[in-house]
Amino acid sequence: MNNTTIYDVAREAGVSMATVSRVVNGNPNVKPSTRKKVLDAIERLGYRPNAVARGLASKKTTTVGVIIPDISSIFFAELARGIEDIATMYKYNIILCNSDQNKEKEIDLIDTLLEKQVDGILFMGSVITEDHVEQFKRSPVPVVLAATIDEKKEIPSVNIDHQQAAFDAVTKLIESGNKRIGIVTGSLEDPMNGYQKFSGYKKALENNGIPFNQELVAVGDYKYTDGMEAAQHFLTLEKPPTAIFVATDEMALGVIHGLQDKGVRVPEDVEVIGFNNTRLAVMVRPTLTTVVQPMYDIGAVSMRLLTKYMNKEEVEDAIVVLPHRLEVRDSTKKA
Repeated sequence: MNNTTIYDVAREAGVSMATVSRVVNGNPNVKPSTRKKVLDAIERLGYRPNAVARGLASKKTTTVGVIIPDISSIFFAELARGIEDIATMYKYNIILCNSDQNKEKEIDLIDTLLEKQVDGILFMGSVITEDHVEQFKRSPVPVVLAATIDEKKEIPSVNIDHQQAAFDAVTKLIESGNKRIGIVTGSLEDPMNGYQKFSGYKKALENNGIPFNQELVAVGDYKYTDGMEAAQHFLTLEKPPTAIFVATDEMALGVIHGLQDKGVRVPEDVEVIGFNNTRLAVMVRPTLTTVVQPMYDIGAVSMRLLTKYMNKEEVEDAIVVLPHRLEVRDSTKKA
């Protein structure tokens, strides 16, 4: 390991430590001939400026903390990719933390990142509680939420309109003649994957004069097995649904396979629509009709929003809503 210090560079170049510091930090107030002398000395000695030490001097570490619920999820991996690309463009490093959707762990991670003196935090998680909001408000650095939102919309965020997206998906199922439509939702405490999608589902039924039926609602935890179990539950009903709207693609795959295991055909007997348009949607047969949530864009836009706050640029919209659309494939009937 190279233990060369700024003091060694100054001595080698025959200048003061302050001058070396100015060169390293890109300060323009250095004569070109002096700058060359310092850079030559840095190269000869193999000196690497310490980012943390440099950060202490400038109070900036050019590092962003990203808290993600589950890095193994295709959905969050896409988001992280969008964040990473924009961070690289703006020359920020990323510390990526996995929170397992555990509230205590999320709160601890925020503290840990602040101790590491990150310049900003991007947060992804399902349920934003009062405790989260309090901690975000106390944070000395900007915080932006990606693919999640706090109830009062006090924290900057980037999302799609989940209620409208669910409404559009269920309306499509109604338009192809379905009246018994099941929903596999996330926890209703989850503001978006649960509550907003559920309310979009109810609104679509209401608008079309279809009575809401509690037995057609299954709550899952976004896992494939939850979809399998929901499908099997629906098939035990006296009158099973003829269509199912599912809050995530992974659960939708579970639903399709749960139906197929019992000899039920998709889409002939039961139509299925998923949500997110992850790569899974084209890996299943029949391919999955799903709501396109632009994950990469949500990641990229939330990172750009964070750079605006970190650089004290003007922000017109703190709550950003990106467009969604329905990608029609083979798990629904062709109109």
